[in-house]
Amino acid sequence: MESPVRIAVVVAVHGLAGDLLLQHELGRRSDFKGVEAFLLGNDPARLLPYFPVSVKAKSDSETLVRFEGVDTREKAKAFLRKSVWIPEAQARSLAAKNAPLQLLDYHVIDRDKDLGPVLEVVEMPTQALLRLEIEGKEVLIPLHRDNLLSIDHANKRVVVELPDGLLDVYLSP
Repeated sequence: MESPVRIAVVVAVHGLAGDLLLQHELGRRSDFKGVEAFLLGNDPARLLPYFPVSVKAKSDSETLVRFEGVDTREKAKAFLRKSVWIPEAQARSLAAKNAPLQLLDYHVIDRDKDLGPVLEVVEMPTQALLRLEIEGKEVLIPLHRDNLLSIDHANKRVVVELPDGLLDVYLSP
């Protein structure tokens, strides 16, 4: 089975019938056509499937979803702050072409050194963070105009110039 990708977080309960408000990172309105099940949980190793019975796009970053068996406000509250995951291929097909999510599996290049592939894109209010693993350690690379030199879609490369010492914070013993 293909790896799931984190695409949203349940941020609120909406109404009395169990609707949940998802804040997603797809970069455009989405009613998640073709998604038969969402995986929910904050631990990628312990995700549980939930099946949507209704989905309605609210904005470019928010969608209302009601899951099978979740039909009251009280039941819906158990899902607050849970991460929402879908298979990577579906995430890519639903995301806007310029959404940071499209950078998954691109290689991050710093001063001609390949740091490795992007494993996850974490969107923050002011910038995106690219999660990599270097020497078995998790590394978060900030992606903003001060350090992004270029994105080469043809060769799947993100070229950055990282501040001196940033990698040392993660890789020092």
